[in-house]
Amino acid sequence: MVGPDKNVKFPLENYDKLCFLKNIIKNPNIIVGDYTYYDDFENVENFEKNVKYHFDFTGDKLIIGKFCMIASGVKFIMNGANHLTDSISTYPFAIFGNGWEKSMKGKSYPNKGDLVIGNDVWIGHNATIMAGVKIGDGAIIATNSTVVKDVEPYSIVGGNPALEIKKRFPKETIDKLLELKWWDWDMDKITENIHNLTGNKIINL
Repeated sequence: MVGPDKNVKFPLENYDKLCFLKNIIKNPNIIVGDYTYYDDFENVENFEKNVKYHFDFTGDKLIIGKFCMIASGVKFIMNGANHLTDSISTYPFAIFGNGWEKSMKGKSYPNKGDLVIGNDVWIGHNATIMAGVKIGDGAIIATNSTVVKDVEPYSIVGGNPALEIKKRFPKETIDKLLELKWWDWDMDKITENIHNLTGNKIINL
C-alpha cells in the first residue's frame, strides 16, 4: 500500500463530486492541507462560492488543516460580513460612497481574525462556521450546526448556536493524540498505521 496521490484533483475513480480540496482552490487567502477532501452534491467548484464575504480588502484567511472532511453545503462566513454593532445604526453607509464613505473616518469594521480549522476535523452537511472561529484538531461539527465560538480539540458540537455535546475521548487520550500529531507523519508511516488509526487504542501507535 502506498496511499493515494495527494496532488490529484479527484481521488475516487470515475467520481467527480469529491476532491482533494487544495487542488481546486484558486484564492490565495484559502490555505488547505494535504488530503483534506470536499464532497459536494453538485459540483466541487461550489466550495469557494460557500466561502462568503471573503473580500481582498479584509485580508483574512481561511486556513484548513490536513485530513479534514468537509461535507456538501458547508459555509464559512468571513469578516467582510461584519457590521458595526456598538453604533446607533448597523447600516454600512460607507460602502455606497457618494460622500457616505466619510461615515467611517477614524473607525473600522470589526475583524475577528482568520478562520482556522485544525487537522482531522469532520464538518457535517450544511454547517456554518463564523468568522474568527478556531476549530481544534479532531473535532466533529454536526450537520446544520452554526459555530459561533471556538471548538476544543476532539470535541463534538452541534446546534444553533453550536454547543459541545461531548468529548470524543478522555482528556488523557486527547492530550496524547495532540502530542502524537499523526497527520504530520510521512505517508509511509501513516499507511503502515491505518489499521491502528481506524481503531481506538492509542497504545498501538
